[in-house]
Amino acid sequence: MSYTMDMRKIVGHAPIFMPASGCFLYCNGKIGLQLRTDNHKWAAHGGSMEFGEKPEDTLKREVREELGIDITKSRLLGVYAGEGGHFFYPNGDEVYAVTPFYLVTEYLGTINPDPTEVVAVEWFALDQLPAKSEINQADYEALQDAIKYIQENKI
Repeated sequence: MSYTMDMRKIVGHAPIFMPASGCFLYCNGKIGLQLRTDNHKWAAHGGSMEFGEKPEDTLKREVREELGIDITKSRLLGVYAGEGGHFFYPNGDEVYAVTPFYLVTEYLGTINPDPTEVVAVEWFALDQLPAKSEINQADYEALQDAIKYIQENKI
């Protein structure tokens, strides 16, 4: 059982802080996003932190679970929280996420999405990303920063 699920047994749908880690894949001039199964929005890769994990450990575990790949090179974009990280899951659970986001530029393996979490993974040119309304709200600000980071050649 995960920390978040354990907390939900106690607080129901009430708001909780949710420490997490997320990333955007960047390869050959394109950003890889996943289409989530729960809200059908394009999103970063990652998920909730468990006890004893460092943010980088959470990221590596979640990406391995969701996509079947192992991250070998990443760079921290920043830590995101506040109203941008406040959202409701389709089941009514309310969270305030605190999320370090990374830009992943190298990984091992072939992307093989877990169908329980990911409908699809697609690669988007920087000027052909989905509309804001189609992007997971909690990931939008970090995605904009990732694009700026790439365009300013900070990789």
